[in-house]
Amino acid sequence: MVRLVFLLASIIALLALSVVSAEVVEHTFSVKNLTVTRLCRQQVITAVNGSLPGPTIRVKEGDTLVVHVLNMSPYNLTIHWHGVFQILSGWADGPEFATQCPIRPRHSYTYRFNVTGQVGTLWWHAHVQWLRATVYGALLIRPRPGHSYPFPKPYREYPILLGEWWNGNVIDIENEGLASGGAPNNSDAFTINGRPGDLYPCSSDSTYRMSVVQGKTYLLRIINAALNNVLFFKIANHKMTVVAVDAAYTSPYVTDVVVIAPGQTADVLLTANQPRASYYMAANAYISAVGVTFDNTTTTGIMVYDGATSSTPIMPVLPAFNDTPTAHKFFSNLTGLVTGPFWAPVPLKVDEHMFVTVGLGLVACGNGNGNVTCAGPGGQRLGASMNNASFQFPTKLSLLEAFFNNVGGIYTTDFPDQPPVIFDYTNPNNSFNSALLMTNKSTSVKKVEYNSTVEIIFQNTALIGIENHPIHLHGFNFYVLAQGFGNYDPVNSPKTFNLVNPQERNTIGVPVGGWAVVRFRANNPGVWLIHCHLDVHLPWGLATAFVVENGPTPSSTLPPPPPDLPKC
Repeated sequence: MVRLVFLLASIIALLALSVVSAEVVEHTFSVKNLTVTRLCRQQVITAVNGSLPGPTIRVKEGDTLVVHVLNMSPYNLTIHWHGVFQILSGWADGPEFATQCPIRPRHSYTYRFNVTGQVGTLWWHAHVQWLRATVYGALLIRPRPGHSYPFPKPYREYPILLGEWWNGNVIDIENEGLASGGAPNNSDAFTINGRPGDLYPCSSDSTYRMSVVQGKTYLLRIINAALNNVLFFKIANHKMTVVAVDAAYTSPYVTDVVVIAPGQTADVLLTANQPRASYYMAANAYISAVGVTFDNTTTTGIMVYDGATSSTPIMPVLPAFNDTPTAHKFFSNLTGLVTGPFWAPVPLKVDEHMFVTVGLGLVACGNGNGNVTCAGPGGQRLGASMNNASFQFPTKLSLLEAFFNNVGGIYTTDFPDQPPVIFDYTNPNNSFNSALLMTNKSTSVKKVEYNSTVEIIFQNTALIGIENHPIHLHGFNFYVLAQGFGNYDPVNSPKTFNLVNPQERNTIGVPVGGWAVVRFRANNPGVWLIHCHLDVHLPWGLATAFVVENGPTPSSTLPPPPPDLPKC
């Protein structure tokens, strides 16, 4: 009897601790113009709270995050909380015209959501046009009190945000590309924590510096906030141990290079076990497409040992820009940590099977009058699609509002589970096959039942050009079951599926000229975008959305929107 009373008292105490340990973390984002100096010139950018990157948000798992966004910029604005599950809080997910209408200039909106079942590194960014080039920051989730990381506690942690910089107004640069029908200008620099680094003009004095103590181990929270480039990241003469990606724990993976696509994050442990000196950290682009111009510059920061005697940093040897074997080795060797606190077994019964081609294409130029020429191949407009459906965002109402209020005419639920034509997807001879290139705009989404298991085979195509596409799913993590090159083989490729300890992600780089298979459980009602996180491809149409129907109970039903949800 005494033991029973003690057990009940312990359970009550633990429940009380859980409630008390969860906090409401509140921030205010003031978004406005900011003049900064980069690459020898002054530039007006859109920024949050007067900084680039924006403020780092720190929460514990279980906390409620409340962020008041005041838009004093000249542009429409939303904030996306990249990788947050948003359980029953889809109104806070943030993509423009998907889950909300934009916050107009001189208006505001409060994002409120709970951070549950996730520990690690996520981030936030604008989700309107190219504003996320300068409107972004880290979202760091620590274990709740009484819990710990499944790896040795680091001495200190450092966020490392990799970004991209243009000598110009990014909205104008994007709009010029869209107006012409061709590709927009490439960036002028990459950045580490907003700073280009020593290898760029007028940049040495502001190079990012990180101090370390010899013998100590550090947690680097690496985020690729670049718009249009997968990046290689190295620190001279140092190994790194990957312990999480996209806020999902991994089995420890030792590497001297981190490969990270736009939208992805990596938590790595770094031990300062080299002689006391200065060492460059450096990042440059992994370019999988052939024959395209790109930003071939390198951003650097400096890791300085306490007591360092040499002031000249040692430079790492970065992979060649087109080193696909190194990229694939990194992406395909990560596995999930099945002993981690949030691990759940891979669902084995699949309810929805989808085969989705991802790639570029062409959209007819002009309004059909025949005398307009665009800058894309054949005088047409560059486009992109999934299963040859090129996604067009609505403008009168968000997808989520249409779903919640059962409003017709905003989207259709006929997104195809298969491509309309079967062809040799990755054969470069098809790159300019006129019978395959043209695509049409639509707002076509995929509807699935609550709690159904969805499996997607992403098949890259060679149309126009062949490259790695980082595909991001809002609202969920997925298991990465397999990935490879060439065309997916329905007989032999399933034999390679990892159903035991696959990595979990919210963003998967579909290999250049290859395929990837992911699986997730649709256990959160609402509308969830899935799109290429190369921002050049999103307005071209490389996207669709999942409409996850409500479940049978109040706890599986999307609540009404908050009263301050912006109006279109």
